[in-house]
Amino acid sequence: MTQTTTDLECAGCPIRHRAVCATCDADELEKLEQIKFYRNYEAGQPISWAGDDMAFVGSVVRGVASVSRTLEDGRTQMVGLLLPSDFVGRPGRTTSPYDVTAVSDVTLCCFRRKPFEHLLLVAPHVAERLLEMTLDELDAAREWMLVLGRKTAREKIASLLTIIARRESVIGMTKTKGPIVVELPLTREAMADYLGLTLETVSRQISALKREGLIELDGKRRIIVPDFTALLDETGDDADGGLIA
Repeated sequence: MTQTTTDLECAGCPIRHRAVCATCDADELEKLEQIKFYRNYEAGQPISWAGDDMAFVGSVVRGVASVSRTLEDGRTQMVGLLLPSDFVGRPGRTTSPYDVTAVSDVTLCCFRRKPFEHLLLVAPHVAERLLEMTLDELDAAREWMLVLGRKTAREKIASLLTIIARRESVIGMTKTKGPIVVELPLTREAMADYLGLTLETVSRQISALKREGLIELDGKRRIIVPDFTALLDETGDDADGGLIA
């Protein structure tokens, strides 16, 4: 069941330096505070269905949500993940184009949509940051097209792990040097769906990465990356941008 909570303060918010309010001045923060509220969702609970009216927009504070589309025949494709600091909803759009579901327990920092749309006209730092986040999302979508379209199964798994590791490091303000602990937000079944692989292939590739010392498993969801650069080398990305033949 969805619950509203007020147990967070902006000053201590874990996503404060990356969210839509990251560059706000004191006056803009006060305006956001007036239209802000929090919602909690349990793992597996829908946040919105495609076609639903979206009365709010907001940022993921804690947890992970999936973004998916369902075809007329019932087939479902996960098309994205919402991680902490990612933005939910679109100003100017009254309905949700996708199903958004909590993968883990999720806390959203929400803003009523109509007042937020007005705020974009009078709070330039909010509008500029939202545009920056939207362009980052576009870059991420293009990168994911490459992952799904051209990479091998091993490269897909390594890419997903490095994306999550990078985000957790940024949110936690830690460096990607030395061992990194990744709380994997997806089950292996969900990873298979997201990456366009079979469950068996995902399990086989994770076992291979473990066997070669590129990752360590600590329980079902916790993964330790001893050397981030070594894992990055397995993604198939051209780290030098093609400058070295």
